[in-house]
Amino acid sequence: MRKRLPLLPLLTGLLFLATGCGVTPTGPEGAGAPASGIQRPGTDADHARLYFVGPYGLRTTARPTDRPLTPQQALGLLLEGPTDAERERGLISEVPSMNGRLTATASRGTVDIYLPVNIAELEVAAVSQLTCTAAHSEVPGDRRPTDVDVRFHENLGRSTAPWTARCGADGNAHPQTRA
Repeated sequence: MRKRLPLLPLLTGLLFLATGCGVTPTGPEGAGAPASGIQRPGTDADHARLYFVGPYGLRTTARPTDRPLTPQQALGLLLEGPTDAERERGLISEVPSMNGRLTATASRGTVDIYLPVNIAELEVAAVSQLTCTAAHSEVPGDRRPTDVDVRFHENLGRSTAPWTARCGADGNAHPQTRA
């Protein structure tokens, strides 16, 4: 004896398949401005890489520039603090204003930063912000940013020997011992 399939479940299944998933065909819809932030292939764009403090430690941010920035220019942007958009992302700066008295110069693989204060007066995060921002600026020589020596001269160079640090791959300043 043959079993017969119930007719109602079979018809319901066929009806379901015939109606599809409920998505109706439509044309293209406007969705706002075109994507931004990604560089077009074949174009050159420079970015200043600045380091700010976020909820989970130091964070880097890239600001578009029309040319590579010297350490003095990059640190000038850092001293201005985060933009509104960066603040919305929770970024702040621990670097005090320094009243325009911070100067920086670059030579082959080295950046010299002249501070108006003793380095011990700065927060550890501020030292990392200064070190990594300077190391990622335009520094003469063929060194990676993690190999650039950043020398801090306290009290605008009136102290004896500079204090040297490098920006680690983790985005933090790492003191360098003297040889």
